[in-house]
Amino acid sequence: MYSFMDAKLMAKQLRQGLAERNIAVSHSDCLELVARQFGVANWNILSARIDAAAAELAPWVMPEGWLDSSLNREGYFRMGIDPERPGCAIIQSTPLADHQPLDQFGSMAQIIAAEPYRGGAVRVACQLSCKNLDGAATMWLRLDDARGKHLQFENLLDRPGVAVRQTEGWKGFAITLDVPNTAESIYFGFLVSGRGTGWARNFTVERVDATDAPDRRKPYRFDRPTNLGFSA
Repeated sequence: MYSFMDAKLMAKQLRQGLAERNIAVSHSDCLELVARQFGVANWNILSARIDAAAAELAPWVMPEGWLDSSLNREGYFRMGIDPERPGCAIIQSTPLADHQPLDQFGSMAQIIAAEPYRGGAVRVACQLSCKNLDGAATMWLRLDDARGKHLQFENLLDRPGVAVRQTEGWKGFAITLDVPNTAESIYFGFLVSGRGTGWARNFTVERVDATDAPDRRKPYRFDRPTNLGFSA
């Protein structure tokens, strides 16, 4: 799906399409038509908006040990180490997300081996905050077996009133899941849905006593928790 960042390409394709129908329209006129499609008065206004948005699309450095686990990677979010907040990870919607009718989400994750936690439980905790977020920010935890089957999954978005929303200061989160003997990998991270900015800091991962001990592939997993403080 095109966004306003693709306006020049859209104008080129519009001109070509019209030429195939023997309708001659200049490139500048096509730019003006595309600008109207995006709800602005003229191309100069849209061009200035594109230039301003380019800076907001520049990527941040991803902390070692972490990866982009977003379901959709169409440029709606950028994420990494916050250059203005040492020790904090940031996920922020980009101007491209403003034109999406449906909520998207951006997610940062880490994958570790489940072996050290089998027969007990794993507790993952962190702190989250947000600013001007029309969706929500929360953490999540998942256990997979060797074939990639999801054994357990907890997403705090499913709990009413738990996730941070709009503009909130630092708030503590924690999830504990029993780790069955068939668990192979542990996935954990935080996500931001909607439009706005979310931050995470002070992740901890520890083995705790199981609450209910049932017997119950990824190439990027780590043998132990890595870089939980988001250092450069």
